[in-house]
Amino acid sequence: MQTWSLVSICVLLAIIARWGVSLNSYSGAGKPPMFGDYEAQRHWQEVTYNLPIQEWYFNTTNNDLNYWGLDYPPLTAYHSWICAYIAKTINPEWVELHKSRGYESTQHKLFMRMTVLVADLLIYIPAVVLYCLYLTDGSSKKKVSIMFCFLLYPGLILIDYGHFQYNGVSLGFALWGILALGLGWDVLGSMAFSLALNYKQMELYHALPFFCYLLGKCIKTGLIGRGLFLLVRIGVTVLATFALCWLPFLAEPSQAMQVVRRIFPVARGLFEDKVANTWCSLNTLIKIKSILSGDSQLYLSLACTLLAVLPSCIRLLTKPTFWHFKLALVSVFGIQHWAVFKPTGLKCNEICYACPFLVFVCSMLPLFLKDGLLVPYIVTSLGFLFFSIYLLSALDHCSEDKLRLGAYNKLFYCLFIPWGNHFLHFYISIAAMVGLSIATAVLIPPPHLPDLFPVLVSTTAFLHFLGTFIHFNVVQFSEPPSRKSQKKSN
Repeated sequence: MQTWSLVSICVLLAIIARWGVSLNSYSGAGKPPMFGDYEAQRHWQEVTYNLPIQEWYFNTTNNDLNYWGLDYPPLTAYHSWICAYIAKTINPEWVELHKSRGYESTQHKLFMRMTVLVADLLIYIPAVVLYCLYLTDGSSKKKVSIMFCFLLYPGLILIDYGHFQYNGVSLGFALWGILALGLGWDVLGSMAFSLALNYKQMELYHALPFFCYLLGKCIKTGLIGRGLFLLVRIGVTVLATFALCWLPFLAEPSQAMQVVRRIFPVARGLFEDKVANTWCSLNTLIKIKSILSGDSQLYLSLACTLLAVLPSCIRLLTKPTFWHFKLALVSVFGIQHWAVFKPTGLKCNEICYACPFLVFVCSMLPLFLKDGLLVPYIVTSLGFLFFSIYLLSALDHCSEDKLRLGAYNKLFYCLFIPWGNHFLHFYISIAAMVGLSIATAVLIPPPHLPDLFPVLVSTTAFLHFLGTFIHFNVVQFSEPPSRKSQKKSN
């Protein structure tokens, strides 16, 4: 009873934190002609409500794809359609075809904010609560503390409630999938993750760990017998889930192909808004943007991503344990600057993982400044840092044993001095985040270096990404902590 009381309080505080993001600061407020992501979400509701489903992804007289055309998978479109029907009931002007373009009002902002919150309450928050209660080690207080920090992560709150996105839906479905796999419900886990993929294509970064874990588990069980039966059940479930999500677009091949072309807009390149930390950082040394064509950049990115995830995938195929699966999720979180949040959150009870958490939030600072979210960024980051240290006693988790470095500690010390001294790593990371935040918000860059601060932010985030990536790959090839050591640490 006491545990559920604490859970209720944490959820309530998480709701308050989400609702506290200013309604006056959001993506594209009062900035015609394109406005911003707020208008994109509103426009998708306008399109899905007023046009037949066959026109949602096509350029027509009533659907100008150059003006925030739908570019997410079908489940996102269905969600917009449901929200549009509710919006039409409250105020038809919100989704009136053509005439509602650029619509802004306090009532509509509240409605949009509520749609994000309801989605979180239905999908994301329950998944976090159940995961932390059933699949994390420690006392009830420890589990609730981890859950609280999970729910207060600044990156997701600011992106979803200030940038008006619904990332909590795809991340929530993915977390439901992880929860199901952790409890041994492999078929349900496959279905949940398929829903995540059909809501946002970003979840492709986590698809390989799911695939390799389940395939490795089937192989380990035996491909002649129970393993084969499990593989068939999983395959049928995934195909059925995708077929149901794509059913309206499967009547004609051209319909399905147009949706695929829209959800993979590779023409945007790797450097849009300078949020791809890896490529923006490398571009300062090797002018990839100038040397390679857009197609070549795409192929290079694909090749590097596949090579980067290869060790984790091979390890999962040969050692399909849930512990290795969680580590693989962290190792392959990809180039997306904030996608690190969900998998690293699975290990967020250790301070050296809270540092990359915050630095990746810092990597989105240029975006937050553009959207007027500086104050929410400062408040949520300080809150997350405080509760990570205070509630989790996180600085106690920096020993070699708890970070699973073991014999590899000397290697890390040679490659990354801060990683050899974990307290030093923590303080350097926080100091870098604070310094870059102040510089970006206050200082004016030299005229000949207009992108100085965004590049410095991206480079710092990339170095943390690289250190975290190497760390988790090394740890993945060690043995999981024994039950005895887990109980001792708990």
